[in-house]
Amino acid sequence: MKRGYQESSSSNSFAPPQSKPRYSSEDDITNNIARKVAEHYSARTNQTLEERENSPIIHLKKLNNWIKSVLIQLYAKKGDAVLDLACGKGGDLIKWDKAKIGYYVGIDIAEGSIEDCRTRYNGDADHHQRRKKFSFPARLICGDCFEVRLDRVLADDAPFDICSCQFAMHYSWSTESRARRALANVSALLRPGGIFIGTMPDSNVIVKKLREAEGLAFGNSVYWIRFDEEYSDKRFKSSNPFGIQYTFHLEDAVDCPEWIVPFHLFKSLAEENDLELVFVKNSHAFVDEYLKRPEFIELMRRLGALGDGNQDRSTLSPDEWEAAYLYSAFVLRKRGQPDQTRVDTRRDKGKMLLSKEDIMYIDGKV
Repeated sequence: MKRGYQESSSSNSFAPPQSKPRYSSEDDITNNIARKVAEHYSARTNQTLEERENSPIIHLKKLNNWIKSVLIQLYAKKGDAVLDLACGKGGDLIKWDKAKIGYYVGIDIAEGSIEDCRTRYNGDADHHQRRKKFSFPARLICGDCFEVRLDRVLADDAPFDICSCQFAMHYSWSTESRARRALANVSALLRPGGIFIGTMPDSNVIVKKLREAEGLAFGNSVYWIRFDEEYSDKRFKSSNPFGIQYTFHLEDAVDCPEWIVPFHLFKSLAEENDLELVFVKNSHAFVDEYLKRPEFIELMRRLGALGDGNQDRSTLSPDEWEAAYLYSAFVLRKRGQPDQTRVDTRRDKGKMLLSKEDIMYIDGKV
């Protein structure tokens, strides 16, 4: 089922704040922004089922869950060891459980999110319904996965069969060193032939919308994006493709600084780290392609992004569908052939019940 992309005609439906002064050095930018992002996500409270269903972007959230579920169903295999970068509150744990993975390591910069992920994994959270205990052992780490050398931290856990980074890779693009560290971490921890799946903003769409806008801001009733005055000419130097910052607000979800990720450069840096592109698709194209497959049609029906096909006729609003257009999904593969003789003993590394003391805290010095 393909839905047409509609531009919002309203110019007064969003109200971004005025531009803020920039910090004086790259280190200040990195430290302050990383802290702000962590505090933002830590402060977000878990929603009850009723609160979630009343969200102004509930169908967009369900669509994003469908996209992530499709990626996992396409590439995760029974018994896989999974590395979940920027795992947040553990929203994808059930998806991994349905894929029957064998081992899970989640890492996130936000301490509050990691604690929520722990309680969700243990089944202690009362904000959502758990159908059963998870079938795989897990480890949780609190730290900046775009700053720390994770191969040192996870030397005894690697290699992983699949790595996932959902709606977070763009946070690494504040500096070149962070962008390179992010991809180096993925490559170092994936086995040959291993898969890296992810979702992130589509820079081509964002830049196109910026250039079509009258000023430096654009959006609709559920989101807005604003660039600072330094980009008043709406041009970006190819000689300095890192640190192109904008402010992004998505109702009931995000209110943070983010960074443009030129995908051709992302692809180039990935190739330097032995990661080959399998595909990249804008969310609209992703829906158009995979909603033609019966198993994913049924998955969409169950998740309810487009209604359930029966009594529930609710679906994404045009503004939510436009917001979905801001994102893309990608898949990369680590070069080489997997070692079929490797014996997997990593199930002993994780635990089936995680205490607060089991969370590992790391910093940029590692």
